Amino acid sequence: MLMKSARHKLNALTVMSQTSPGHKAHSQRGGLRRVIACAILMLPLASTQTWAQDSVTDGDELRAPGVTASSINHGIGITLEDFFTSALEYSPRLQAAEERWKIGGARRRGANGQLLPQISASATVSDNRQDSAGTPVNTYRGERYSIQLRQVLFDWRVFSQRGQAYLLENQYEAEYYSELAALLTVVAERYLDVLQAEDAYASSQSEMEAVRTQLNQVERMYGLQMVQITDLYAAQARMAAVEAEQLFLSSEVTLTREALRAATGLAVGDLYTLGEQSTVPTIDGTVEDWVVRARQGNHVIRAREFAVEAADRRVSEQRGNYMPRVSLIVQQQRSDLGYDNFALPNITNTGYIGVDVTIPIFSGGSSRAAVSEAISLQSIARSELRQLNLDVSEQTRLSYLRLKSAERQIAAAEKLLEFRELSSTASRRGFELGTVTSVEVLDTVRDQFLAERDLLRIRYEYLKLSLYLRRDAGTLTADDLVDISSRLQAPAP
Repeated sequence: MLMKSARHKLNALTVMSQTSPGHKAHSQRGGLRRVIACAILMLPLASTQTWAQDSVTDGDELRAPGVTASSINHGIGITLEDFFTSALEYSPRLQAAEERWKIGGARRRGANGQLLPQISASATVSDNRQDSAGTPVNTYRGERYSIQLRQVLFDWRVFSQRGQAYLLENQYEAEYYSELAALLTVVAERYLDVLQAEDAYASSQSEMEAVRTQLNQVERMYGLQMVQITDLYAAQARMAAVEAEQLFLSSEVTLTREALRAATGLAVGDLYTLGEQSTVPTIDGTVEDWVVRARQGNHVIRAREFAVEAADRRVSEQRGNYMPRVSLIVQQQRSDLGYDNFALPNITNTGYIGVDVTIPIFSGGSSRAAVSEAISLQSIARSELRQLNLDVSEQTRLSYLRLKSAERQIAAAEKLLEFRELSSTASRRGFELGTVTSVEVLDTVRDQFLAERDLLRIRYEYLKLSLYLRRDAGTLTADDLVDISSRLQAPAP
């Protein structure tokens, strides 16, 4: 089952990462590893206030009220948890990042293996013919068996390669969690896009009802010759405009639902929605606080830092071409052949222990060229890290400022909507009393629903910006995901 396999995958990743040899990476990213696993398991518990009481446990699956295993098995998503779980198994980018992480682990084990004893065995069976002057031709069969152990005592290149392997594994691990955070952010963003489009469409339907009511009233009054023909035409034109707007919003609903399906592989059902009385989360700290968090916790920056350290080790590795290589050799041989396969009268057993020292003297300039290349790659890696720090800092500042601006806009939009509703109510009353024209009533109705849709847009934009900010800062936690999920309400039956 999809949900079960995704959770098993998360558990396996948690165990794998806890046993991974990355030193710095584990202390800073181990928390997120557990956080994401907790988030996937905790999200359904917080989607409604009654979730904990109504959820049903079946094996290792937790289901929301009204969300059955059959609906998920048939590829239909309803809650954020459904889409998160499906995206973990569906995303090719995340799977590719996971495989790169596995490659890093394989390279680390291979680099460690070079420092372990290397044991080899050989066996030779030969038919020999010996012909020398003054002696008859001698043919005989010879056998030689040997086993050898070689242990590296000093090889700077191998030591540097081992350090690079650890750093590259940590780099791939950071890239995996960067891709995971990006995926979860995209899924949440597209989920919110669907909710925003559906709310805008619902607002348009309410506007249509209000305009239709006004049009019917104008038609009745025109039949009684109480209004002019221009008022009737204005009401009909406004009705046509609302219908056109509704067609556009309907297509937006279709497009956003398809975008969510494309990201997760699940068809979109009746989603949990953001209630009208729901509040949005607040962001604490200054812009400088968030820039510092981003520089320290951003997973892409962490991956690039490991890449710089690996480039440093690569320079050291190439410089190791100038250093001697020392190995211990232990060998045992059993043979009835001597030098040049000369037949021996008896089988001999020969034991050998020694130290092999190789000193490079001249390699035609290839070693110097390799060092020069490694230094250039090191410089490129450092420049890319500096540029990434600048980009992330700028992006974090912009996200923070946009978030604070949206926070103020929400308060202003709420006040504007309140006054627009009062103005619309007053204009309809004035029309009944004959002090306000039909066009003025239609204008106030239009302004009311435009203000309503603007408020909805800003609220959803605020939620998405808060996700972007936490993602870029590397502080996206289970609490953030649960907080968004807890603001969603089950769809009306």
